Amino acid sequence: MSIELSNAAADAAREERSRVSSILELGTRHSQRALAEKAIHDGVGLDAFRGALLDKVGTKPLEDSAANLGMSKSESGRYSLCRAIDAAASGNWAKAGLEREASQAVSAQLGREARGFFLPMDVQNRDLTVGTASAGGNIVGTDFLGGSFIEILRNRMVVNTLGASVLSGLRGNIAIPRQSGAATAYWVSENSAFTESNQTFAQVTMSPKFVGTFTDMSRRLVVQSDPSVEALVRSDLATVLATAVDAACFHGTGTNGQSTGIINQSGIGSVAIGTNGGAPTFASVVNLMREVEVDNALAGSLAYVTNPKVKAKLMTTSKQSSGVEGNFILQDPANLNGYRFESTQQISSALTKGSSSGVCSAMFFGNFAELLIGYFGGLDVLVDPYTGGAAGTLRIRTLMDCDVAVRHAESFAAISDYTTT
Repeated sequence: MSIELSNAAADAAREERSRVSSILELGTRHSQRALAEKAIHDGVGLDAFRGALLDKVGTKPLEDSAANLGMSKSESGRYSLCRAIDAAASGNWAKAGLEREASQAVSAQLGREARGFFLPMDVQNRDLTVGTASAGGNIVGTDFLGGSFIEILRNRMVVNTLGASVLSGLRGNIAIPRQSGAATAYWVSENSAFTESNQTFAQVTMSPKFVGTFTDMSRRLVVQSDPSVEALVRSDLATVLATAVDAACFHGTGTNGQSTGIINQSGIGSVAIGTNGGAPTFASVVNLMREVEVDNALAGSLAYVTNPKVKAKLMTTSKQSSGVEGNFILQDPANLNGYRFESTQQISSALTKGSSSGVCSAMFFGNFAELLIGYFGGLDVLVDPYTGGAAGTLRIRTLMDCDVAVRHAESFAAISDYTTT
């Protein structure tokens, strides 16, 4: 009897570990770790958590990315991006059997051929040990992010740190229903009929938009077997892609294959400074908040975001009329008007307003949890040995399908005509 009880206890412990692990993995993947931790604490089952996550993120949480092959820890550890790049460059995969099989398996799951080769999600999620020199420590400084390829990409995006919702592993076009209008209440006299009113609904749609970039690397660097070089290559590819995706979240035009960024979303709040733009004022900062609040959207992961030029101007401009020193608009570099403040070069300082041509800057305010970033399928790596062939360099092109959307445009407001000179 004691043996049976012991076995039952062991089974229960395994089930609990599985529940905790699965909930944490799903919550982290969809930027809802706090929800996952609460579910674990409350003893919520995995199926019930999936339902709660569905309500929270507004689309079906995918169990596995389309590019996740279920590789063992040993297999993902043996996978070498540099070896795959070298094989693709030479056309000889004899020494890269694992890498070729992985690409073919991802291709079969996605139902399309790679332009070069697919990098499986298992490898993108592989961590290097920063503290070990042979595992990447030789090139790691105190602020180097030595994590997985995609996780480096997300961590380098400002919008992600502000709470944007990341949807990974998407395959086809998606449509997320949302309520766009409410019913209306009416006062009526006794024995009078009510006027009929109905809620209205709309959809937030996302479809794959193609983003690609390239970087040139020496063949000698690529063929090095040192794990630190592997980390360097992966980090470099991640950085250039992160820059493109992050910029699209703010300034994507919605044309010529680009996603539609926040500033070009129909229905966001707008604060104009002047016919030809103008210097930042405290009133304009407050009015950005006002635009969001009057639309009942002042909640969630709220923050101001602008570029370093506007940041410097805010830190040297008084709230009062000109000629009054001190009491600057921005006194705490991390806090503006009681809300989180971030600055990044991704926010344009080359906009035009009237006669102020190419010198205007933007600033955003809103609930960044309402921003959706969707990734469709895997990362496609194309190796070009010809463009830089004379110099012995390889051009590595990274290609990804992704899209950007917002749940409610009213959750954001923007200024696009700040001048800082």
